[in-house]
Amino acid sequence: MSKPRILCMLDPSSVKKFVGDLEAIADVDIEAPDRTKLLEVVSQYDALWIHVEQRIDKEVFEQASRLKVINTASTGTDHIDVEEAERRGIRVLSITKDYGLLDQFTATAECAWMLLMASCRHLRAASGHVLEGGWDAPRFIGQQLSNMTLGVLGTGRLGGMVCRFGPAFRMRVLGCDLKPFDLPDVEQVDFDTLLASSDAISIHIHMLRENYHLFNEDVFDRMKPGAVLVNTSRGDIIDETALLKALESGQLAAFGTDVLHNEWRSDMRESPVVRYAQEHDNVLITPHLGGASPFSIDEARRFAASKLAHYLKTGEELTMP
Repeated sequence: MSKPRILCMLDPSSVKKFVGDLEAIADVDIEAPDRTKLLEVVSQYDALWIHVEQRIDKEVFEQASRLKVINTASTGTDHIDVEEAERRGIRVLSITKDYGLLDQFTATAECAWMLLMASCRHLRAASGHVLEGGWDAPRFIGQQLSNMTLGVLGTGRLGGMVCRFGPAFRMRVLGCDLKPFDLPDVEQVDFDTLLASSDAISIHIHMLRENYHLFNEDVFDRMKPGAVLVNTSRGDIIDETALLKALESGQLAAFGTDVLHNEWRSDMRESPVVRYAQEHDNVLITPHLGGASPFSIDEARRFAASKLAHYLKTGEELTMP
């Protein structure tokens, strides 16, 4: 019986050291992420290992006649049309519920805090001013965090980390989650209270159907005027048209994000939020790098390789609770 074939579309230099277990049971081809190449060759493979920069949509599935499993070393799966995969009987493996693994990764929470501090202290504008030869400090005076109320939407693994950062900066911290939680020095509040009372809100919820465009025009209107919003979750939680309206009116003072709608564009300058940020320095955008550190990338890919190998051998998903 022939071995299954795996197409690993990740940076070859960063993944070769993790494919030993896979090569023992399968034929593995490693290619740099490239959609054109993917569409050309995916029909030859039983398994596909990709990351969030690769969009796995109906066009890909129509070419993937042999595909049985997709593996992604990410907590989010919005880069994969999961419903289409299920319809075709293709298993999607992710690290969403591998809590023993994920608890070691703090980078995304740290990124959220970086965006929060940079937004509150006008870092982008102040730094740009100095690079242009200026030194006019009064133009860029921001807020000290100890005078602010921080609202955290979603108090799970990452949201819980961000909640714990708040008291170290002497902030009042409000948490909002569908489930009860017990975090020191964090007040549990409902969504309306979070919106009305928070000087800054950090989003840490999953991209579920019910969370699509959760932050819409009505929600922005209910936020405390002049608040700061940070998003390191998924771009489609925010209605970007409503976001820009809130920024233009001043209802939202600043926006820091690591995620945007349709991150798979060939040119991110097509994004209305990027276009707005080109003309306004109260928007700070990073390219979905929040969870990326050498440690987190290596450990996630090491476990993802083991997860895929285990699935191909047993038909069951290996987890790290």
